Amino acid sequence: MEPQESIGTGASTEEAMPLEAIFERLAKVVESLEKGDLPLEESLRVFEEGVRLTRAGQRRLDAAEKRVDQLVTNEAGETVLQPMGRG
Repeated sequence: MEPQESIGTGASTEEAMPLEAIFERLAKVVESLEKGDLPLEESLRVFEEGVRLTRAGQRRLDAAEKRVDQLVTNEAGETVLQPMGRG
């Protein structure tokens, strides 16, 4: 069994990570869980880390979406700023 890379146990650790690092670590979490060779307690710990990473990543994406303004052309042919919407 490979030693598990530890990021930390608190949400503040995940919140401080760059988004790319969150995605990379989440991919490792998924890979280790898919192997199915971890003991139950370790599987639970890794799963909980994955949940924290997912939530931190979603919060980061939500915050970025709020900051993004999308340039669009209106019916009059003018370029205007329009808040990005979900769609």
